[in-house]
Amino acid sequence: MSSSEPSLQRIPPFMSLGSARSGSKYAAGPVSPTVSGAYQPIKVVSHSLSVVSRETDVRSEEVALDNLDDGSPIARELAKETKRREKLLGRKLPRPAKTRILTVANQKGGVGKTTTTVNIAAALASAGLNVLVVDIDPQGNASTALGVPHHADVDSIYDVLINDYALAEVVATCPDVKNLLCAPATIHLAGAEIELVSLVAREQRLRRALDVYAETRAQNGDSRLDYVFIDCPPSLGLLTVNAFCAANEVLIPIQCEYYALEGLSQLLKNIEMIQKHLNGDLVVSTILLTMYDGRTNLAAQVAADVREHFPEQVLKAVVPRSVRVSEAPSYQQTVMTYDPSSTGALSYLEAATEIAERR
Repeated sequence: MSSSEPSLQRIPPFMSLGSARSGSKYAAGPVSPTVSGAYQPIKVVSHSLSVVSRETDVRSEEVALDNLDDGSPIARELAKETKRREKLLGRKLPRPAKTRILTVANQKGGVGKTTTTVNIAAALASAGLNVLVVDIDPQGNASTALGVPHHADVDSIYDVLINDYALAEVVATCPDVKNLLCAPATIHLAGAEIELVSLVAREQRLRRALDVYAETRAQNGDSRLDYVFIDCPPSLGLLTVNAFCAANEVLIPIQCEYYALEGLSQLLKNIEMIQKHLNGDLVVSTILLTMYDGRTNLAAQVAADVREHFPEQVLKAVVPRSVRVSEAPSYQQTVMTYDPSSTGALSYLEAATEIAERR
């Protein structure tokens, strides 16, 4: 098959990735003390909804769902979520004609850059696509979520940018998701901003490293990468500039709160400068609304404002606030493997599907 012919990959069922939820410390049910002082699980009895454990068989779960009042909010939400899953189950994702390199950036911290990077990358990789995550955030959170070591003694993206290491020397495989690779970040990156100042072609070093890596894979007979996601630090320094120069697309996660909107205009001005002077091919292709709380009017208003100003860039998928998404990194996993049946995993799978089908 030639590289120009699009091939199709099938998304596996949600539970095919496995789940750490049943073995996590958060999965334990409530307990109550007995007379002897030992703790026993509380048996919760409800006339309207049966409490079903993860060990309960599928038939029992179906009976519990059947007992729900069809007009209740829980029943409506379950029905809506089931329809969303049915649309994605077995969905085929197109392989891009050439490698798509997306920089995930927003100078405001805590908007979900790293979470978005690792979960969308994991969702695409689980569909059979070849994905690389480049972690250029000194905190190394993306490396943690993908289960890749990133202590100070590990060769990392710092060595690629500063010491001219080949990217192939530092790339590691994610243990939980096939086809997912990661170039880890270490604490040494914290000083890279200063060290890059005196280097030749300081803005283009990551781009050259990715080009050489692509050639190396071709020479070794490895299939080309379909997606590269670059996780940026919450700043607009030289590390982020390197990411903008290396990419052809920008993915901006926006938290559904006012402060996130305030910083978006400054980010767009910086991207415009990069387009004029360093990378004319760069475009803002994708905006993802994260941490959406449907109970608040503010979240709905922010979402409406963003969609009004960027109708073509904003994804239809919206990532809600989710405990499971927050828990997953503590087990060095993405939510796609930690709890693939969760609402957060479903939302990121929808976002990944939409990104893949856009171009």
